[in-house]
Amino acid sequence: QVQVVESGGGEVQAGGPLRLFCTSSQFTSDDYAMAWFRQTPEKEREGVSCISWSGLSTDYTASVQGRFTISRDNAKGTLYLQMNSLKLEDTGMYYCAADPERNYCSNSWWTGSEYDYWGRGIQVTVSS
Repeated sequence: QVQVVESGGGEVQAGGPLRLFCTSSQFTSDDYAMAWFRQTPEKEREGVSCISWSGLSTDYTASVQGRFTISRDNAKGTLYLQMNSLKLEDTGMYYCAADPERNYCSNSWWTGSEYDYWGRGIQVTVSS
């Protein structure tokens, strides 16, 4: 099983930045696409951002476009999500996930159905 672990969450004031980290045991040797998802009790799971293995192709949900940046360093086995200009509605549990069958973000990556390996999640709370 691929190990996926998130870190870097916490509480931040609205408008501020926060960076999430995700480590994967397969980043250095396997060409998996990776993605960030988020969830709250009041909202359905949402695909936040996806990145291809090469890091050259990315996708974002419209609500975070221009504010969040996804990146990865395969040599370090680390995926990042830089979140800027955070809003209250960005609050939620953030999950890192890996797609073991693709090295790119499919047209339906945001559903999460193609992602077999998930971290336990990390809480992000944006306060006013």
